[in-house]
Amino acid sequence: MNTRWQPSSWRTRPVKHMPSDYPDAQALARVEGELSGLPPLVFAGEARALKDRLASVAEGRAFLLQGGDCAESFKEFSSDNIRDAFRLILQMAVVLTFAGRKPVVKVGRIAGQFAKPRSADFETLEGVTLPSYRGDNINGMDFEAATRTPDPERLLRAYHQSSATLNLLRAFASGGYADLYNMRRWTLGFGSDDAYGARYQDLADKISEALAFMEAVGITPETHPQLSRVEMFTSHEALLLNFEQAMTRQDQETGEFYDTSAHMLWIGERTRQLDGAHIEFARGISNPIGLKCGPTLEPDELLRLIEVLNPGNQAGRLTLIGRFGADRVGARLPLLMRATRDAGARVVWSIDPMHGNTLKAANGYKTRPFDRILTEVRTFIDVAEAEGVHPGGVHLEMTGQNVTECLGGAQALTEDDLMSRYHTHCDPRLNNSQALELAFLVAERLRALNASRSQAA
Repeated sequence: MNTRWQPSSWRTRPVKHMPSDYPDAQALARVEGELSGLPPLVFAGEARALKDRLASVAEGRAFLLQGGDCAESFKEFSSDNIRDAFRLILQMAVVLTFAGRKPVVKVGRIAGQFAKPRSADFETLEGVTLPSYRGDNINGMDFEAATRTPDPERLLRAYHQSSATLNLLRAFASGGYADLYNMRRWTLGFGSDDAYGARYQDLADKISEALAFMEAVGITPETHPQLSRVEMFTSHEALLLNFEQAMTRQDQETGEFYDTSAHMLWIGERTRQLDGAHIEFARGISNPIGLKCGPTLEPDELLRLIEVLNPGNQAGRLTLIGRFGADRVGARLPLLMRATRDAGARVVWSIDPMHGNTLKAANGYKTRPFDRILTEVRTFIDVAEAEGVHPGGVHLEMTGQNVTECLGGAQALTEDDLMSRYHTHCDPRLNNSQALELAFLVAERLRALNASRSQAA
């Protein structure tokens, strides 16, 4: 990394989608100072471990599953919600591993995914204009002047909630809950009339038979502890750079800077300006970095961004997350994939099929049709195969709860169903059943791809 870079270097660049209307600048500075003295949420060694796992994805030897809430909230923070999100990721990973015959790298949008960029700084309701809701770590959702005023104390509350979330995730990941022998207890209430719930139970039967055989020949969680624990990493969008700066520490072992707020940070579609503050911050930290790639991104600009964010061309450093929409992915993605392939860029290619497929239903609810989400994922895999690129992963907004926010899927949710359990604080999420259904459908496509490659070999 450039030795002239410092965690505060971003302050010399144009910055977008950060609140500039904190009423008390001194209070904000005090909170930033307090955050800089608090313990790290994650550690440099953990971020390096994730980079190693993502290097395997870049080389075609693993698959990335990244998913979680659109935006975490203070109101819905509970151990049950964290557990449900964790076990949904476990279920999806088992499905993808069984079909793809490759390890699945599990990265949650959790323990820090609070803030969201907004298309407008203000919104008007019944003649009253107030600041837009930007996430619980900035202001509140209720349409009231006091609540919508940015409050720096919310940054501290978000830090402590993230810390508690990480503690629980680590306990689940290493304390036996993730044991494969517990597969049947990860069902999240899928009923026997749910086609994909039944398929999961069939898969659990097959894995249980394999585990019974392994146990008979002496391979047990006691002799092989990896059977009873998993690696779970965290990620969020690096949007509030003052918070990210406060959480950045210099690693004593390597001398490199790490943003200790998460293992992986990503730069959004709206903040990836080459001369902007967000790219400037991201280029200097040694965490794995994600970069959202939308339909307006041109190949030459992408290559320049890659050069800035990954000048050493290190595998596992950079994940490119496509987010085009089902109607544009087929035309735009091949140009970008071809450019990275021809340049020899050692990147992970992943797909976010959520953000480009958002629409407003007739009843006013923001939603996403499941068929469009699935179409974008399938096209991503097809394009990757055609361009000779590994389809490395999926990036999903989803929840372990049985919400009704996205249309379709095996449950055949309609616009009339949206108002039933529409709980998101920002964008619509796949519910537990839809997310598991998507995992099975992606697994089927990956299995077919592996079969065709085997025949070709």
